[in-house]
Amino acid sequence: MGTLTLQNMHKYYGSVHAINGVELTIPEGEFTVLVGPSGCGKSTLLRSIAGLETISQGEILIDSRPVTRLRPRDRNLAMVFQSYALYPYLTVYENIAFGLPARKTPKREIDKRVRNVASRLSIDSLLDRLPRELSGGQRQRVAIGRAIVREADLYLFDEPLSNLDAKLREEMREELKRLHGDLGKTFIYVTHDQIEAMTLADRIVLLHEGIVEQSGTPLDLFERPVNRFVAGFLGAPSMNFIPVDVDRSASALVLPDGQRVALSASQLALDLSGHQRLIWGLRPEHFHMALADEPGLDVRPGIDVKIEVMQPTGSRTYGSFSIGATRAVAELDPHAVTGSNRNVRLRVAMDRTSLFDPETDMALYPSTL
Repeated sequence: MGTLTLQNMHKYYGSVHAINGVELTIPEGEFTVLVGPSGCGKSTLLRSIAGLETISQGEILIDSRPVTRLRPRDRNLAMVFQSYALYPYLTVYENIAFGLPARKTPKREIDKRVRNVASRLSIDSLLDRLPRELSGGQRQRVAIGRAIVREADLYLFDEPLSNLDAKLREEMREELKRLHGDLGKTFIYVTHDQIEAMTLADRIVLLHEGIVEQSGTPLDLFERPVNRFVAGFLGAPSMNFIPVDVDRSASALVLPDGQRVALSASQLALDLSGHQRLIWGLRPEHFHMALADEPGLDVRPGIDVKIEVMQPTGSRTYGSFSIGATRAVAELDPHAVTGSNRNVRLRVAMDRTSLFDPETDMALYPSTL
């Protein structure tokens, strides 16, 4: 079992309100990622679940069992920290097995569990080595092995991959995803890396200043952000935000440079009667340069821009341009534009773009959706 429930959870550090009224239920077997900028409260939330921090108010329940006032050892949790925290004079085998004897696990069962975990993590050939003889990725596997060797209700991960280089992080993300599928246990994972969150999570919980801004599947948050903070945090490069006027008579948005863009059918269903101005949110991939042999794209709304700076990455190219005083970025085919300072027409997938109230920063969606 491993269903976690947080009820009206608060945490204060003096006058700092680090966790502010968090309400959250994480079902058994789900891979949930807590993500947000530095200082948003995600690690404090994880450490409070583990019992390493005492919460100021609220309740923590595991499978409907209150654990708020229980010691960490009595909550049946396993945790992987940002630092590997391996014992330098113990072998890999001994590091993974550490803690099992104190739980009175029989020696034969310890040996069976350690070798099974080591095989899952592809470190079974390293069991006799010391931590100093291992690479960073191997040490992180040992730290993960020490956690999952226990039969815990919840497995907690506090930015475990942040000390690895980019390639190792990518490999370990795949390992963690596979491991979660094999174990079928509840994983709660903290990261500041939105790419890591998108690739790992069944569900993302995005925090900001101790508050849950939005919780849902990665695509829910990416495609239907509830506000500008969520929209701007997820995605690289981040979403473009362009101030626009609303021309309801023409069912169009008026851009700062005077260009008009027709609203999509779903956007026409919005009640815009109280809005003279909006913030138009569109991701770089919502743009497309229509080539001569691509049917259908010419019916999309389009804007004329001058590509000022090109940023090729190999598989795609990002082009920067200005609309009035606002800078924006479009994702382009790497062979579509060969140089900077070129005038191009960009088609826009309007039905995928977002509209935000400039006063509240909240996204506007049709009430029927």
